[in-house]
Amino acid sequence: MKNPPVCDYEGSDYQQSFWEKNDRRYEDAAEAIALKHLLPTGGKHLLEIGAGAGRNTPRYTGFEHITLLDYSTTQLQQAIQKLGIQSCYKFIAADVYRLPFAPAVFDTATMIRTLHHLSEPVIALQQINQCLVSEAVFILEFANKRNLKSILRYWLGKQHWNPFSTEAVEFADLNFDFHPASVYAMLEESKFLIEKQVGVSYLRARFLKRILPLWLMLAKESMLQNFASWTALSPSIFLRARVKQTKTEEAITDFNMIFRCPACGHYPLEDTPSKITCGLCGRIYPIVEGVYDFRLTE
Repeated sequence: MKNPPVCDYEGSDYQQSFWEKNDRRYEDAAEAIALKHLLPTGGKHLLEIGAGAGRNTPRYTGFEHITLLDYSTTQLQQAIQKLGIQSCYKFIAADVYRLPFAPAVFDTATMIRTLHHLSEPVIALQQINQCLVSEAVFILEFANKRNLKSILRYWLGKQHWNPFSTEAVEFADLNFDFHPASVYAMLEESKFLIEKQVGVSYLRARFLKRILPLWLMLAKESMLQNFASWTALSPSIFLRARVKQTKTEEAITDFNMIFRCPACGHYPLEDTPSKITCGLCGRIYPIVEGVYDFRLTE
């Protein structure tokens, strides 16, 4: 079967053009509030999927190791500039549909502002489950199709697609909004159990940013996250899920033995300087300026 298409931010200045130039301090801080509600206090090894330039990485305090994964090497280079080369970090360029990790590596994973780029999200979620240990925590964010704004627009005849239908809506190429019920079902199919839901960015409107100071918006955001998350009407929703099946694989604790070949599935791969070579199929994965490149071009 042909691999699903990948949304590639290679060469993009996404961190500057989207977050900094457009003054999305409110959205960024709103996500930080949600992560405080959902993140474990610490752990051995966290996988950050769709890490980009490392915007959220400093928030994952308490973890001994953090592996940042993104398809774009330029995004990961920006993350290296932000975080520095440290023994607690690995920077991995790879496809979420073909993750280069052995089973039972991570005790926590996050995927924020990434699901909305996936045309086949269940494939990705199953890949993520495979590299997590038993009872691991998975924090997933998704763009909510059934948010209050889209409902009002639909009722007023200003939006043709139905926010109450469960299929995803692709509003731009490889940009999807999902109905909450469909995301719940996908997590269930991928053997995750949902533990908590937090609605995020309730006040995401330009006119509110013009009339309200940031501190007041965040105070209201915190209150809404606490009391209105059950409605699932916010434009962004964070879920804390947990791997629900018991796994037979022993957890891998050696930070240098975490890789598997995304081409043939062989593991473990020896983490050697400058390149990693699969001992089964012979495929070579280069390490360039601190970034491990596991992307497959064929």
